Amino acid sequence: MSTNDSDVINCTITHEIHQNLFAGAYIIILLVGLPANGYSLYHAWLQLRVRNELGVYLLNLTISDLLYLASLPMWLQYIFSGDDWQHKEWLCQLCGVLLYENIYISIGFLCCISIDRYLAVVYPFRFSSFRSMRAATLVSAFIWLKELAVGTIFFTHRATSVDITNQRVCFEHYPMKSWEYPVNYYRFYVGFLFPLVILSVSYFRVLRAVGKSAGTQTAQKTRIKHLVTSTILIFLVCFSPYHVFLLVRTMLERSCDFIEKIFNYYHFSLLLTSFNCVADPALYCFVSESAQRGIQDAQRACARAVCCCCHRRRSQNKGMAITGRLAVTATKSSEVATANEGRTATPMVTLLQPMKTSEDV
Repeated sequence: MSTNDSDVINCTITHEIHQNLFAGAYIIILLVGLPANGYSLYHAWLQLRVRNELGVYLLNLTISDLLYLASLPMWLQYIFSGDDWQHKEWLCQLCGVLLYENIYISIGFLCCISIDRYLAVVYPFRFSSFRSMRAATLVSAFIWLKELAVGTIFFTHRATSVDITNQRVCFEHYPMKSWEYPVNYYRFYVGFLFPLVILSVSYFRVLRAVGKSAGTQTAQKTRIKHLVTSTILIFLVCFSPYHVFLLVRTMLERSCDFIEKIFNYYHFSLLLTSFNCVADPALYCFVSESAQRGIQDAQRACARAVCCCCHRRRSQNKGMAITGRLAVTATKSSEVATANEGRTATPMVTLLQPMKTSEDV
């Protein structure tokens, strides 16, 4: 571990955005992301059973998301403690690596999915050897090894720092350390910009080829279009803002004044990257008809459950209303009967009295 870098933050940083926004967002991501990615694992297994190489990329994408989701409870405890890391140094390093590696491993596999669809649509026969299970496995292993090799850099430097309130913050260095500059340039140009170019070219070529294809079924065309569109939307919404701010920080951050102004914007863009764990399972909707049918069945089941609850509630309300009306009617009837008895009591007694006879007299 390097001892050359200072582990003291001299900048005045407030972490209110973590308490006000990150905590709720992380809880939502956990509650939605865990079952969604569990469902994704099942459909990835179905794709692997039919020897679809796309299932290899989707499986690895899901594993990456689940590993990051496993670290969220630690980040939540960190936030609830007021951004004061209370665990070992290596745990901070591990959680930070899972956070950042999920970004670039996800980008890598989104890029693989885009290239796979590009080759399948534009060159269905020429590059069939690149669209095999073996090729997908080798590419997946390369992506993991490449990003894990970059991740080892973080284990050679201190991950925690002490701020002016004497709290230990995790994976936050303000201003940036000297060793972070080359890593950040690598992240932006190799980890983000290069895949963005590949995604963009693949996206437009696939859409053009699908539009010209006369033999492709309409449903299949729609599924392909939705898959490539969802891939690039996830990329742009979840990853683009963060990398723009990362590049700005790397190029301009030299003092505390700058980071104090950009802190909230930078961390909000970092939060957006976490939502890819929720967005990635949506890709399964456009991979196979079985996934679409499963989701449609789930939607119909939820709709039926909601309708049943609403119908039951309406029935209960109607029953209560009828019971109330009957009770009111019964009460009114009782009151009328009582009033009639009061008015007719004396005549009725007179009429029921026995008629006097001559013997009685």
